[in-house]
Amino acid sequence: MRAALWISLLAIGLASLLGAGAASAGALVEFPNLPKHAPANLSGYLARPDSGLSAELDGALKYGPPFPAIVVLHGCNGMFGHSAVIADRLSSWGYVTLAVDSFGPRGFGIANRCGRGLPDQAFDAYAALRYLSQLDFVDPARVAVFGQSMGGETALHAVDRDLAAQFFPERFRAAIAYYPYCDIPAATMTASTLILIGEGDEQCPVERCREMVAHARPEGAPIALTVYPGVYHNFDVTLFTPGVRYRGFWLEYNEPAAKDAEEKTRAFLAARLAETSPDQPIAK
Repeated sequence: MRAALWISLLAIGLASLLGAGAASAGALVEFPNLPKHAPANLSGYLARPDSGLSAELDGALKYGPPFPAIVVLHGCNGMFGHSAVIADRLSSWGYVTLAVDSFGPRGFGIANRCGRGLPDQAFDAYAALRYLSQLDFVDPARVAVFGQSMGGETALHAVDRDLAAQFFPERFRAAIAYYPYCDIPAATMTASTLILIGEGDEQCPVERCREMVAHARPEGAPIALTVYPGVYHNFDVTLFTPGVRYRGFWLEYNEPAAKDAEEKTRAFLAARLAETSPDQPIAK
């Protein structure tokens, strides 16, 4: 009952943020959580490249199903319009995209988890991976995880061999983290990883990411780090134009960085989610 109510509220919120096209943009879905994990069901926003707004955004597809897929993880303020916009953009590139709501089904409402995090979000990523893998229009061997801020940190945790990845036989093919808090002391990635962050980020210090990459174990998959000079947290969120100070941290949209990050993300996904991906070391 609570999950159904939250999906209804989320639908209203997305409709207001996406405008009249929201009804055809994607679908709100409910899917099973992992066994012995609460709540029993999770919810999210599912966008397909062969239907709705995603098909309109990028025109004719170069190939049909089964499609590669991407799990999108939101930041500490929860899933609202920005997550759906990201899902539609990624889907327009040819990927089935599921933006997972880790807050609503747990009854967090509009409360944020900034400064506290949510360890369960990494497990939500694997619940989403299992759900996508059962869809007949998804290629389960070509699924990436994408996150921003808290979700970016979670994406890193999801593919580290000694963190969430140790509990699952399934594997993500790639991980992308926008301005994450890099807190893995000896990272051993099970999937190629791309990190994009601003040099001026006050919330997630870039030096932590540099240290993590420098101390990553050689047997793991590669980590690519891009640092944007003079750029702050949430550099891809147009809402922060002009910049604002929130919870003591400066947040500001930066168009050149946002465009470059999008280009790098698109190229990275195209290479890593291709039907034949380049060989890479995979930590078991």
